[in-house]
Amino acid sequence: MPQDAYTIRYVANELKGLLCGGKISRIVQPARDELTFIIYTGKTNVKLEAKLSAQDTRLSVASNEKPVPLSAPNFCMLLRKHLQNAEILNVVQPDFERIIYFDLKCVSDFSSSVMRLYFELMGKYSNAVLCENGVIVGALKTTSIGENTKRVLFGGVGYVPPEKQDKIAPDDIDGLENVLKYVSGDAAKFICVRVKGISYATALDMVRVYGENITATDIREYVYGSDTEPCVTYINGEANDFKVRSAEKEKKVYKSVLEAQSAYYSYVDSKRAFNEKKSKLENALKSALKKIEKRIAAIEDKLAECKDADIIKLKGELITANIYALQRGMTGFTALNYYDPDGGTVKIELDGTLSPSANAQKYYKRYAKLKRTQTSVTAQREEAERKLEYLNSIYSNIRAADDSADFEETEEELEALGLIGKTDTRRKKQSSAPFRSYNVGGFKIISGRNNLQNERLTKGLSPDDIWLHTQKYHSSHVGIITNGRDVPDEVLKTAAEICAYYSDGRGGNKIPVDYTFKKYVKKPPKSNAGFAVYTNYKTVLTEPCAHGSVSGDDDEKK
Repeated sequence: MPQDAYTIRYVANELKGLLCGGKISRIVQPARDELTFIIYTGKTNVKLEAKLSAQDTRLSVASNEKPVPLSAPNFCMLLRKHLQNAEILNVVQPDFERIIYFDLKCVSDFSSSVMRLYFELMGKYSNAVLCENGVIVGALKTTSIGENTKRVLFGGVGYVPPEKQDKIAPDDIDGLENVLKYVSGDAAKFICVRVKGISYATALDMVRVYGENITATDIREYVYGSDTEPCVTYINGEANDFKVRSAEKEKKVYKSVLEAQSAYYSYVDSKRAFNEKKSKLENALKSALKKIEKRIAAIEDKLAECKDADIIKLKGELITANIYALQRGMTGFTALNYYDPDGGTVKIELDGTLSPSANAQKYYKRYAKLKRTQTSVTAQREEAERKLEYLNSIYSNIRAADDSADFEETEEELEALGLIGKTDTRRKKQSSAPFRSYNVGGFKIISGRNNLQNERLTKGLSPDDIWLHTQKYHSSHVGIITNGRDVPDEVLKTAAEICAYYSDGRGGNKIPVDYTFKKYVKKPPKSNAGFAVYTNYKTVLTEPCAHGSVSGDDDEKK
């Protein structure tokens, strides 16, 4: 991301125009390396977000809501003490550095002062430092005299800016002309290494605009000229970066750098949250699946031991049938198997310390134990297989998810199963995500995101609505709202493609999808969420296709 001095220059200028004269009404520290300021500008509230971690460092305007910690960290309390209701006097980027500072007029009942809040936007070295008259009042990340560092950052010492890099300023024409004589190979890399405040992404775009033989005048014009076009660039349809300007073709243009930055990081944050949540749920499912598969394997071993139960019973019966010919002390004998039509024989082992009758009883008792075990573990296997099927259906929902909203009720399922910890009940409960919804040929098609939604979807359909599910694959339940009308083939085909897409067969082709009227779909008593059986169905082979759900449709009813 081009959070270089060039980009920060525009961010600072836009923040100055937006926030100067505004007052800080609220300060929150939602994460260790993140600060949020709510600023009332006289017309509206602006949410200023300072991300000071190694990844995605930035000072941006945001609109998303984040959970507020129950207790504020020390630096947040310090900022609240000094900056609550402070007026923003100025926003400055000093010396074309990756720093933005705010001059703030702080007024209390007993005093008035001007303080300066520095935001050092330098990747893993990012920091926020509050100063008064050049002396540090506090810092987000502090150091001490004992640490091996060139800068000391703690309350009471003078603020010293980060050490400047030995590079040529982009407005130093003579210096630029001198170093550009030595360009060889990758001109963008050379500019990034030798010119102050220019990232490789920005330098690469410079070269795209002016060519490999870029001049000192070109660099200055690019950095300080008025030819800007704030945008988010894309690669294969996915947001790749935000820029002050870009020569790339695949991009979306915005009115300001702040808007482009907010749009890009909104995408980045959503994608990261989605991937983190998906990974968390998948790991919990994988662990549970591994355990249940191991349990089923152990049950199968026990059932294998029980498969000889009938032979054990036969031996007991043959001992009884031949008891007249047996004596205590015998260790075995061969008996005619009268159940064998071919007249075969069975070799039977005996305990010489027991009487023939006791040996027979021993076999009968062993047979009875094996039968009890077989009955018990067969029921356990059926229960384990049902649970395995249910867990696999949840896993299928997770893999088919498109965004974080798809995980909301899946998370509830895993909490109920004890596979993940319960969500803090003190956090605001979000409403359930809506069904995926599509309008095709005047018909409404709906698709569930998880087992709980699948169950509600199926339950909410009318008897003459069409219900779809993939054959032999876990999938979303899909419904076509008919309102008593005949469904055209094109609408049915689209619904089947959606059903195939949100299934385990998503990566294949010619997926069999069953469809029937809702009146032929039943939920067995005490079955898991989302489980259904159906009859009177037909099957269509189709290619998986996502199509496009209708945004903003929050109606989970017909």
